[in-house]
Amino acid sequence: MAGEWKTAALDSLCELIADCPHSTPVWTAGGVVVLRSQNIRGGRLDLSSPSYTDEEHFQDRIRRAEPTAGDLVITREAPMGEVCQIPPGLRCCLGQRMVLLRPNRLQADSRYLLFALQSRAVQTQIMWAEGTGSTVSNLRIPDLKKLKIPSPPINEQRAIAHILGSLDDKIELNRRRNQTLEAMARALFKDWFVDFGPVRAKMEGREPYLPADLWQLFPDRLDDEGKPEGWKDDCLGSFTNIKNGYAFKSKDWCEAGVPVVKIGSVKPSFVDISQVSFIDVTLAREKESFRLNVGDMLVGLTGYVGETGRIPPTDNRPMLNQRVGKLEPFDSLEPFVFACVRMPDFKVFAESKAHGSAQANVSTTELLKYPVVNPGRELLEAFCRMLEPLFLKSLANEGEQATLSRLRDTLLPKLISGELRIPGAEQFLERAEDNVPNKKRSLP
Repeated sequence: MAGEWKTAALDSLCELIADCPHSTPVWTAGGVVVLRSQNIRGGRLDLSSPSYTDEEHFQDRIRRAEPTAGDLVITREAPMGEVCQIPPGLRCCLGQRMVLLRPNRLQADSRYLLFALQSRAVQTQIMWAEGTGSTVSNLRIPDLKKLKIPSPPINEQRAIAHILGSLDDKIELNRRRNQTLEAMARALFKDWFVDFGPVRAKMEGREPYLPADLWQLFPDRLDDEGKPEGWKDDCLGSFTNIKNGYAFKSKDWCEAGVPVVKIGSVKPSFVDISQVSFIDVTLAREKESFRLNVGDMLVGLTGYVGETGRIPPTDNRPMLNQRVGKLEPFDSLEPFVFACVRMPDFKVFAESKAHGSAQANVSTTELLKYPVVNPGRELLEAFCRMLEPLFLKSLANEGEQATLSRLRDTLLPKLISGELRIPGAEQFLERAEDNVPNKKRSLP
């Protein structure tokens, strides 16, 4: 039954709970990593956009404690209650509004505690930490220490952490694979249509680095304007249309039904369809022309203007809301158009054309003016043929990632609460570790 595990105060499961320095870090262009709240999302540490301080200020910031591998970091203010684990080999210090947790290894498995802190039972405690009857905006250290954490035996903790961790690892692997696939697409687009790599290679007499049938499609010199001979300056509007979303009214929103993609859901590469509003099925049928399909490419027209992402695999196709644009490429040029709008220059262009003092807005008319070189139909089709497998593989990876995320989110509360038990937890853990190549046994 749910709730069978005993609970323990977080303070009793940790050998150290250390608040961050309250001073603002001294920022530098390089040096030692400073963790910031925006680096911690969904139980994961994301250092794709790191911040740094110098050695002197680093030493000052670790006087209370220096983060080491296996330590946890939890945020105290918006976003409150986000948590991550320090990976091996990372030398870092805390920024502001976060706390370092060092689990007592005899009482708590670090990765289990990571998942437990993400569970709804613990997150609800964080939200209502002060017991005032209203949600709080700041997690105080005394309240943090008193959090009631489900505390099964240590071997059960390790088994739970292994199951949930295996799912998390696969989710992370798919995320990195998609990052690699997109990087490959951007690199190819940049080489062919920005740097004109094959043309310059021909001009310099270098060996071909593409198959012969592709190589012969590129000119062997640049014109007086610096672009490949025979190519023309063009704009995005020659390759795609952009359709505006429908202005749903406040009375249209429901608790559940057909999802509607709003501007906040358009994330880089893929739309976040877990963060949506809903309308009823009848209205969705009336506005069927605004229904989206898997793989459709969207662009933000308000707020984060120029942000682009595709609709991931889903059984409940969403609707297109106002201030979100749907790219409608001509003549099966989807891979070319998506590679084009995923280049950093596109977002810079969109921001330069935006207006509005309170919130940035950009029109579809302006976005369609984005300058794009036109190499001719034959080379465009060749580019799309090369990118099509990457385009489809990333969609498949995203679909698998969503399935794994749902499975993890279903299992997490059941395992953490004790509603779902792992028979023979120690034996399970032994078998799991035996199947990991070159991994030493870690059972006590």
